[in-house]
Amino acid sequence: MSTDLFCEIIAGERPAYVVSSDEVAVSFLDARPVFKGHVLIVPRVHVETLADLTDVGPFFERVRAMASAVESGLEADGTFVAMNNRVSQSVAHLHVHVVPRKKKDGLRGFFWPRTRYASEEEAESYRELIAKAL
Repeated sequence: MSTDLFCEIIAGERPAYVVSSDEVAVSFLDARPVFKGHVLIVPRVHVETLADLTDVGPFFERVRAMASAVESGLEADGTFVAMNNRVSQSVAHLHVHVVPRKKKDGLRGFFWPRTRYASEEEAESYRELIAKAL
C-alpha cells in the first residue's frame, strides 16, 4: 500500500484539523490555505488521480456537502472547488480543494497565494464552524 502525507492523516499518524471523516472520505483544513477555511477532501482509499477513483459518486457527494458547509459555516459568498491530476498535485493522493470565497477577495485565475493560521486556536475555530455546518 502506498503511504503519503494524506494516508498518514487518514490513519491518524499525522495531526490535522479534521472537519469530517467517514468510510468514503476524510476532510481537513489545508495547512497552507488560499483563504482561511480552505478544506481538502481526500478519498479514504489511496488513489492518485480522478481516473483511478472507482467509486466517484459517493466521494463527490462529500465534496458537494463540504462546499455547502464551507459557504454557510463561514458565511462566504461562494466557494472555489478545484482538483489537480498529477501536474501541480503537491501530494500524490487525489484531493479536492474547497476554498471559501468573498466578492472582491483578490483571487484571480490560477494564482493561489497561500497564508497561515495565526494559531492552533484560530485553525480550530475554522474547523469547528465548518463541521457544525455539515
